[in-house]
Amino acid sequence: MSVNKQQVTVGVDFGTLSGRAVVVSVADGAQLADAVHEYQHGVLDRTLPDGVTRLGPDWALQFPDDWRNVLRLAVPKALARAGVTADQVIGIGTDFTACTVLPTTADGTPLCELPGLADRPHAYPKLWRHHSAQPQADRINALAEQSGEPWLARYGGRISSEWQYAKGLQLLEEDPELYAATERWIEAADWIVWELTGAESRNVCTAGYKGIVQDGAPPSREYLAALHPGFTGFTEKLDHPLSPLGAAAGTLTARAAAWTGLNEGTPVSVGNVDAHVTSAAARALDPGHLLAIMGTSTCHILSSDVLAEVPGMCGVVRDGVVPGLWGYEAGQSGVGDIFAWAVRTALPEEYAQEARDRSISPHELLTEKASAQPVGAHGLVALDWHSGNRSTLVDHHLSGLVLGLTLDTRPEDLYRALLEATAFGTRVIVEAFEQAGVPVTEFTVAGGLPRNRFLTQVYSDVLRRPINVIGSAQGPALGSAIHAAMAAGAYAGISAAAAAMGRVDRAVYTPDPARADAYDGLFAEYRELYHHFGRGSGGMHRLRAIRDAARRPRETR
Repeated sequence: MSVNKQQVTVGVDFGTLSGRAVVVSVADGAQLADAVHEYQHGVLDRTLPDGVTRLGPDWALQFPDDWRNVLRLAVPKALARAGVTADQVIGIGTDFTACTVLPTTADGTPLCELPGLADRPHAYPKLWRHHSAQPQADRINALAEQSGEPWLARYGGRISSEWQYAKGLQLLEEDPELYAATERWIEAADWIVWELTGAESRNVCTAGYKGIVQDGAPPSREYLAALHPGFTGFTEKLDHPLSPLGAAAGTLTARAAAWTGLNEGTPVSVGNVDAHVTSAAARALDPGHLLAIMGTSTCHILSSDVLAEVPGMCGVVRDGVVPGLWGYEAGQSGVGDIFAWAVRTALPEEYAQEARDRSISPHELLTEKASAQPVGAHGLVALDWHSGNRSTLVDHHLSGLVLGLTLDTRPEDLYRALLEATAFGTRVIVEAFEQAGVPVTEFTVAGGLPRNRFLTQVYSDVLRRPINVIGSAQGPALGSAIHAAMAAGAYAGISAAAAAMGRVDRAVYTPDPARADAYDGLFAEYRELYHHFGRGSGGMHRLRAIRDAARRPRETR
């Protein structure tokens, strides 16, 4: 079969700062072309698009039309680069960051697009890293523990401020008028499919991990009423039949076909989360195979035939990744974001000039200098909580820390300590699984960060495990393309589709025993700080409260 006649699918990955589309061969998963569209508005964390309306601390919003522009611009560009026609495309699939959630009308119109609401912060989609609902999350957890809610253990004992209920309760309490106007409260993963098909659908993945649906049911009305009398009907804004992953949610409307350059009637797969969909792309579907998707944050996805209560996990959901298995999710709220922070704040001009002179990035320069050190030579240990801690503490009012700074500390010392801290955070998560009786037998990495070979080797040494690497630079988009092939009927199930279209290189990194021994000593120091500041001292919370009070707009003080 010639290249221009082969069947293909399109996968579209909606990330934090951009969206990307890939065109993939259905026969073998070969990536024929891709295209990226950077969001015009990026992350709204200081003001709304009007440039006037200020946002409070820990806010992070997005602009829905930035997402539509990925369909309008990136998809046609990828098709053109691949040299394929619309007739060759048998399906399209999408994935999204989560929990990125938005309020809409009954027909799916985002409230921020309605007349008179463009200056209302709560009318906009709340990005996954919107953490200002931590007080609401704290109350959700305290009441659930007090009343013995059976679903709480499935989430490691704590619901995150990133998830649907904390953000929804924040909307109710801070803008009740908009809460009343919200007819649908929907994950962006499902909203974008609505835009493509013209019909609402809800996927089992986001409903389980972000929407507290366990054993087919959400939290009770009585529990919600105890949280806030006006919150009793919140589940009505979410309620919709759930669709299995890889199923067809519908087909492209004429409007969506015009945006994308595809044929009207092309099958669209059910929405999915960027991390979870990558498991198929990395062939990480077997029980015990943990996948770490490493980017601005890291998500850890593990399928298992064991159901256990794992403290501090983001959730465990039946069929949440693979039909018939329990899918566990854990994560770290800041990883690549922390490295970017180090470059923004701790890179002296002489280092920046050296990077420019050598035509390399500051990250490459700092990595090169840091990798020349023996383990422990910097005398530092850091906590990777600049964006709070997702697992295992589930507390986004924690903050970063570096211990051991001296006048001799150099930028590369700090940079290496932060790289190591994220590896230590992953080790805490792996140990939590195993201590709860959920084996981790294999470890694979995906995302942009594994391109840093030194970083990935640090993870191998810290974890004392071989590390596999996904064989695609666009793991989530490839995963969405694989699910699109399922929705189109090209494969009978996710395992068969992943075996044909997925990509993984095994044991690319192996641990060095001497470095692993040295890291055990540093990890012991990390673990002591982890427990002291995460479960003992309230100093980080007090500093956060002082900061928030000082930053609060003067008229509300």
